[in-house]
Amino acid sequence: MAAELFVGIDVGTTGCRALAVDAEGVVRAEATTEYGFAMPRPGWTEQDPEEWWSGAVRCLRSLVAQVGAGAIRGVGLTGQMHGSVFLDGRGAVIRPALLWNDQRTVAQCDAIEARVGSERLYALAGNPALTGFTAPKLLWLREHEPDAYARLAHLLLPKDYVRFRLTGAIATDVTDASGTLLLDVAGRRWSQEILAALDIDERILPALYESADVTGAVSEEAARATGLAAGTPVVAGAGDQAAGAVAAGAVTPGIAAVAVGTSGVVFLPSEEPVHPRADDVAAPPGLEPESLKTVHSFCHAVPGLWHAMGVMLSAGGSLRWLRDALYAAEAAEAARQGADVYDRITADAAEVPPGAEGLLFLPYLAGERTPHFDPFVRGSFLGLSLGHRRQHLARAVREGIAFGLRDCLDLVRRLAGEPAEVRIMGGGAKSEVWREIIAAVLGVPLRRLGVDEGPALGAAILAAVGVGAFADVRSACQAMVRLGSVTEPPASWPSLYEALLLAYRGAYRQVAPVFREAPIGPPNEGR
Repeated sequence: MAAELFVGIDVGTTGCRALAVDAEGVVRAEATTEYGFAMPRPGWTEQDPEEWWSGAVRCLRSLVAQVGAGAIRGVGLTGQMHGSVFLDGRGAVIRPALLWNDQRTVAQCDAIEARVGSERLYALAGNPALTGFTAPKLLWLREHEPDAYARLAHLLLPKDYVRFRLTGAIATDVTDASGTLLLDVAGRRWSQEILAALDIDERILPALYESADVTGAVSEEAARATGLAAGTPVVAGAGDQAAGAVAAGAVTPGIAAVAVGTSGVVFLPSEEPVHPRADDVAAPPGLEPESLKTVHSFCHAVPGLWHAMGVMLSAGGSLRWLRDALYAAEAAEAARQGADVYDRITADAAEVPPGAEGLLFLPYLAGERTPHFDPFVRGSFLGLSLGHRRQHLARAVREGIAFGLRDCLDLVRRLAGEPAEVRIMGGGAKSEVWREIIAAVLGVPLRRLGVDEGPALGAAILAAVGVGAFADVRSACQAMVRLGSVTEPPASWPSLYEALLLAYRGAYRQVAPVFREAPIGPPNEGR
């Protein structure tokens, strides 16, 4: 008998990725497509939702060609969070979607906090008003494009537009809804109080589901487009970070996940919402009390579970900057040879001792979110001397990223408890040297994943639960998540990095006023 397969679709910012996996988590087929986004003005980012659908169609047709439609039992969805898809009553897109990194809504964020009350908003939504979130985008549409707003019948998130095209369902899940600023996070329902304060009609919002719930089935029209069998169940899925945590098996309190992609994320489950604790615990040494409220408090993909999430904006993004600025020739040569230029950068970093001989990097290239809501701060090298070379910068950048992750971890564990195990995924997991630096700065061993497929795998796991292959998300993770080796912090490094940590945290307080008084360029992310 052929294996039963479960599909996960990840609707990303720069492309779509889809996997078909079996009940043991083995990837049987995969496909990726790329697409772009528009920046019509500085700080604005938009995308045509049709790009997501066409990317998903190409990926699904590729999977079906590889494994056959009959083998696919269910489909799960994940993707970029916060983006706003505006549909009219016929289901047509009214205008391009505003993305998670769009910065046009500072005034709307101020208005939300004024109308709801900043403390009340935090108590209900678990987060302050951020430009990346969905509600400010809706208010911007109402204020600046009233004709478009008058046509609005449905507000969807990016992955949920693909669901709409697959099934016709207007639906979302509680993890993705947590990033709208319209959800009562503790109650896992739309907040009537916030909606009333902002004069938003609940009828435009999608139906809410838990992540493994079935929300609909592939329609005849979608079957013709994708090659999937009509009637194939489609589950609610999860936002990209929540789905990535499922893929890491971070589905019980005490199991933390660290993801190093363009941004850096530290994710820790909790048996209750974490934001009510922010006023009751002390901030970590060197951080301000308000830093605790820079931790996101979201619903988890496991029913009855929540999570704390710290987000640094430029993790892998800082490494990409280093590559482009100082390793362009090596990158071109590596591309010609089919090699990875990051191997060269890692080798250079390994030549320099811990502490980079007095060079410190602050990784705020696009502003910051955790532990500082600061769109104006920018990256800095401190302590640069005539004796420093490119290798020192390579080491300092990696250490600065690791310090940013440490800020996130220290705050997250104050709110959600001390993790018994920390798992690492994404680009930060690939290099032993990189893992050693992160482990030493965090002061904890790091466990790799045996299969590091990220959010798409998490969506496939949720699909497996939704169609009944497993009783619940935790049992599915036990069967489908594979764990790899453990990296211990090198013996002499943690004490050195612990001493540097307070210097790193103090450096922010010294440089941040410079950028607030004379902002250098438009903010790219944050608030």
